[in-house]
Amino acid sequence: MSFNDGAQLDPSQVEDRRGSGLGRGTKIGGGIGGGIVVLLLALLGFNPNILGDLGGGSQPPAVESGSGGGVNECRTGADADKRLDCRITGTVNSLNAFWPAYLADYNVRYSQPGTVIFDQATNTGCGAATTAVGPFYCPADVKAYFDPGFFDELVTRFGSSGGPLAQEYVVAHEFGHHVQNILGNLDRAQQDPQGPQSGAVRVELQADCYAGLWVRHASSQADPATGQPFLDPITQQDLQDALSAASAVGDDRIQQAATGRVSPESWTHGSSEQRQKWFYQGYSTGDINKCDTFGVAVP
Repeated sequence: MSFNDGAQLDPSQVEDRRGSGLGRGTKIGGGIGGGIVVLLLALLGFNPNILGDLGGGSQPPAVESGSGGGVNECRTGADADKRLDCRITGTVNSLNAFWPAYLADYNVRYSQPGTVIFDQATNTGCGAATTAVGPFYCPADVKAYFDPGFFDELVTRFGSSGGPLAQEYVVAHEFGHHVQNILGNLDRAQQDPQGPQSGAVRVELQADCYAGLWVRHASSQADPATGQPFLDPITQQDLQDALSAASAVGDDRIQQAATGRVSPESWTHGSSEQRQKWFYQGYSTGDINKCDTFGVAVP
């Protein structure tokens, strides 16, 4: 979805660590929870068992990320339509405006998570992480992490559409994990970590459903500064872009591309079909109660 040109972005909601100097050589592991990062790969859609096939180098972002002041230069919806880092920032702003009011209807208090944009590598509360892990949410420090280079990988390696809602879906998915953390469901992924009906898969699909739920309401969610919506109404092409991204990070599709075979017993996040199904469930219903992936026999 395109942003309303007049929307006012709040870059203070995003921490920009690009150029911090951590460097390409940092490895996943070590510290006080490096192993947790591997477990958290399931929360976006990467199977830790095939990490070696995904590579660890950063690729150029699909949209020019800008320089100089970084996200501090992201001020309007027009900026979000031009720059990927500003699109991430605007999506974060929209999500942080949407979820508090939505959850308040269920007497649940939304606490705003941190959001970090980095390049190549960064330190997190879950250990050191590189571009190879993709976007992820770390419950230890309650932050979502995004390397803009991943969004190019989503297209070039995984075959996703490069449309704006494909990128916004990824951000909304990670915020879905934050909502799960608030509601007490996130840790079910580690209690039952793999298999086609595992807790990990159900957690993953529920986050997809929450992302779809946000999309349903995003074009009517007002910018607190202007009273106007952050985002323009969704188009059929937007919806296809999001479904394309959901499909691209399905376990079966990634496994087939990386190893030439599909092994459901090692799934951590669900098939392409399941990921599309639950994203669309959230989008079509706009109802968090319809995102209960734990209440069905086969998610």
